[in-house]
Amino acid sequence: MTENVWSYKSTAGRLAGADLTGYKVEATDGSIGKVDKHSDEVDDAYLVVDTGVWIFGKEVMLPASTVVSIDPDEKKIFVDLAKQQIKDAPEFHRDKHLGDQGYRDELGTYYGAGGAPFGGPQV
Repeated sequence: MTENVWSYKSTAGRLAGADLTGYKVEATDGSIGKVDKHSDEVDDAYLVVDTGVWIFGKEVMLPASTVVSIDPDEKKIFVDLAKQQIKDAPEFHRDKHLGDQGYRDELGTYYGAGGAPFGGPQV
């Protein structure tokens, strides 16, 4: 099955239409913040995460394919990235990048090796 970087994995447990705003986001090595905005558009799904004091109050955009699972009871989203991977991602500026296809391409390359499925076989 081929899933692109801007689509949720079929195993993530994504409930279409559910509001994820305010959900805590957990990296593989700890909490990174809360969802401030999200999109469920086909082939353009993402999370914008407010990192609070973790990265000095910055926001990061995570493609939907980085989501491993969603726990609606605990209001938590688990991603298959370490905190450092997220911190090292291309910088996100809400006003500049929300509708910027070039930025999306850059993120797609960073997280998904040029749009290939992220989180493929682990070596």
